[in-house]
Amino acid sequence: MNPCPVYERKSQTVFLFFICVRKHVTEQWQIWTGQNAARLCYVRSRDAGQTWSSLTDLTEQVIGEELKDWATFAVGPGHGVQLSSGRLVIPAYAFHITARCCRLPLPCWTVPQSLVFYSDNGGQRWHKGELIEGMKTGECQVAEVACQACDPVLYCNARTPCRCRAAALSTDQGLTFESPSSCKQLCEPPHGCQGSVVSFTPTTGLLEADGAEGPDAPASKTTCLLNGENAPSAIRRSTMSWLLYSHPTSKRKRVNLGIYLNRSPLNEANWEHPWLLYQGPCGYSDLAVCQEVSAPLLFGCLFECGVNHVCEEIAFQLFPFEDLQS
Repeated sequence: MNPCPVYERKSQTVFLFFICVRKHVTEQWQIWTGQNAARLCYVRSRDAGQTWSSLTDLTEQVIGEELKDWATFAVGPGHGVQLSSGRLVIPAYAFHITARCCRLPLPCWTVPQSLVFYSDNGGQRWHKGELIEGMKTGECQVAEVACQACDPVLYCNARTPCRCRAAALSTDQGLTFESPSSCKQLCEPPHGCQGSVVSFTPTTGLLEADGAEGPDAPASKTTCLLNGENAPSAIRRSTMSWLLYSHPTSKRKRVNLGIYLNRSPLNEANWEHPWLLYQGPCGYSDLAVCQEVSAPLLFGCLFECGVNHVCEEIAFQLFPFEDLQS
């Protein structure tokens, strides 16, 4: 369940993460009983998916004793990222048991919280970041935002039960995140839905049209981080990355898949009105940057859709950046 691939550039290896769960065990049963049945697993391929390794179970190595405090967990779904430092990052979420009654958790005391798993040695060994606190966050994806005057920032966009998305920033590559903020411009349908996010470098022409000075311009007087405090709340607009986000655009149900653009990724108020990629029932989606080094910028989106129901088929569509301006 919950496939989440990531590509390691140096070894040209695809790691496909997922969870394995015992038959007939639902997520809701795990949450109500506090008895986790999920395992953190991956397979890998070094020939672009033609052949795959046997399954590796990382549950004990990566989560260990903390597993007793997780009613259940999952990765993604969607995709992971390799940061400019080389770190591999897999987004995930856990239902954290904050209290028990007669050895059983109560639903209101089991809180969904996002986090990431990561590797700094090409996927040989994996570790766990800290749970994001301050807001209920579930299915999530992350993207690296390059900055002019500081190290890159890891941006996390997560599903919530609050009728809007949540965003959290990390200045230590996912080890910890600041408290999430609500993204009022990115709505959720009544029961929420997974969404996808990617970062990309805009072309010089786009930067000029946007009034930006470009990545080679000197850093502004407003630095990304104040006095080395590593406080994401101090980050300003001096970024060299833009973000794309895909998600159903309706507040009432899962319909009309939209692609949102943010030219100032660290400002949650700057999400633009979405371009509709698909009109009709739709659900989960996953974005990819297919061509970035030369014009035109080209993106791809894999998504659930249908005529009468959300999950009638899985479709894939390529689209250039210019379509977002139509």
